Amino acid sequence: MSEKSPLIEVRDLHQKFGVHHVLRGVTTHVNRGETLVLLGGSGGGKSVLMKHFLGLLSPYSGQVIVNGEDISNMNERQLGKVRRATGMMFQNGALFDFMTVGQNIAFPLREGGVKDEDEIRERVLECLEIVKLPGQETKMPADLSGGMRKRVALARAIVDKPACVLYDEPHAGLDPITGDSIDHLIKDLQKNHGMTNVIITHEMRSVFRIADRVIFLKLGQIYWEGTPEEMKASSDPELLDFIEGVAREVTIS
Repeated sequence: MSEKSPLIEVRDLHQKFGVHHVLRGVTTHVNRGETLVLLGGSGGGKSVLMKHFLGLLSPYSGQVIVNGEDISNMNERQLGKVRRATGMMFQNGALFDFMTVGQNIAFPLREGGVKDEDEIRERVLECLEIVKLPGQETKMPADLSGGMRKRVALARAIVDKPACVLYDEPHAGLDPITGDSIDHLIKDLQKNHGMTNVIITHEMRSVFRIADRVIFLKLGQIYWEGTPEEMKASSDPELLDFIEGVAREVTIS
């Protein structure tokens, strides 16, 4: 694939759950090496859209193309290759509490068939260095702070050296200083490791700091798309209402 071609393309994507039409003709793309942020209120479709990037949902209609391959109708075996090329950092970290930090990070490697224990250990330690948690591999998740758990979850997401990492509310439950540290890691992955990042977040301070491009979803459609600078300059009332609403929520909390 050309380095200039999008890593992910979505073409006229529709998704329905019963009578609920959640995505209504979404057409967009994710560029290689960019950090894309998905914004939108509850029910706007951002989480459903992200699940299509992993093939966790099949389109009602339309296409999802990842690295030049249409994954819309792939079976689970075929999707395995796609998913190994895409890491996922869940909102709550989703660590296995009965596993050590090292075992959690190594889990995708073992699931993917890596047998060499020396290779597994080397890659686990490398990822712990990247997320600034060296020497923590023997600890249990219960012994970690919320911010450390998020870092371990990020290490697990990148241990298989994916082309893209998807983040579902990476700042949820974190204080501003810890949230800032997660932002620094995301930008480091992009700048120094060539990683593509797609992020769902309501943390507007983070959006303006790390995003290359922003998509605002409303009622299952792309209402607005542009750069953080264009967002700051926008006078669109719907977009401003959303940003101001998020700011009020942060102030109240």
